[in-house]
Amino acid sequence: MNNSMIKTVGILGAGKLGIVLAQLALQAGYNVLIAGSGDPSKIRLTASVLAPGAEAVTKEEAAQKSDLVVAALPLSKYKSLPKESLAGKILIDAMNFWWEVDGDRDALVPSGASSSEHLQALLKDTTVIKALSHTGYHELHDSPRRKGDPDRKAIAVAGDDSNAVKLVSDFIDTLGFDPLPIGSLAKGKLLEPGQPGFGTNLSKASLAARLSAAR
Repeated sequence: MNNSMIKTVGILGAGKLGIVLAQLALQAGYNVLIAGSGDPSKIRLTASVLAPGAEAVTKEEAAQKSDLVVAALPLSKYKSLPKESLAGKILIDAMNFWWEVDGDRDALVPSGASSSEHLQALLKDTTVIKALSHTGYHELHDSPRRKGDPDRKAIAVAGDDSNAVKLVSDFIDTLGFDPLPIGSLAKGKLLEPGQPGFGTNLSKASLAARLSAAR
């Protein structure tokens, strides 16, 4: 069952992660708008086959017409996010740095800062929440479970706005995962590649213990 405050979810990115997130959102009962890097016609067939029910639109439409937006792009593409269309929105940052794709991290993000903090500094009129980034798309696809299932996995959530963290946490719950708020947006660094939270597909208790030991 979906979150009553969220009817439509916008996915920015039609790669493997974006498609899986679209599938999960559709299964949870949300309307889904998905956008690639250009003309929606380029991803319409892919979306119709892999995420039937998702509507291929421009990135501006996906941002403007959605109650919640997810950035599922390579980190090096963050400047392509529709800044004006994201004003006033909550944006889940599911992006990660991959050197094979993104090149030099220091050229993208100031040294010492989390990528989400840098994104928030650029998108001053948007509320950025870090989530859905530390678990691989294969695990996200295979792991959703009903609430209370002992095999249910957890998704960490980091953000500075408590109301936005609550809304995103509730959204993650409806996707089939236990949300685990871990503190401020700066804590999102724990979920980045090379950090303790990255690549994890753990229960809420196990993930909490792993991240607590690293703080």
